Amino acid sequence: ARKRLLQLQAQSAAVESTGHAAAEAKARAEAAKIEGEAAVEQAKLRCEANKIKSQAELEQTRRRQESEVSHQSQLNTLELEKAQKLAEIEAEKFREIVEAIGAETIQQIARAGPEMQAKLLGGLGLKGIMITDGNSPINLFNTAKGLIG
Repeated sequence: ARKRLLQLQAQSAAVESTGHAAAEAKARAEAAKIEGEAAVEQAKLRCEANKIKSQAELEQTRRRQESEVSHQSQLNTLELEKAQKLAEIEAEKFREIVEAIGAETIQQIARAGPEMQAKLLGGLGLKGIMITDGNSPINLFNTAKGLIG
């Protein structure tokens, strides 16, 4: 009986240690599975966060570029309006000067000598105007003489 008791105790201890080992192995496997799933979920979340960040940066860049294009367009429009108004002012100024001088005076200036033309035009506040009778060719190579240098 004693021998049988010892055999049963040995078998019981073996079953107990096998049960502990199996339970421990199962617990480690479950823990590893949970850690793996957590790592996968963390990687998914990190990927989603990077995607959101990239989309936000792209949207910010797009809006900044749209703003720059709009701003440049407005600057170009203002510059064009300014150039048009300046051209209108110059045309009106020239028209008023021509009306004030009169056609006969302009004809006399065209017929007068170069020194007299310079004095008459200088007295009128005009600079850089060339008046010809339309029959004589203009030598543009000599027109800049004295202006440079």
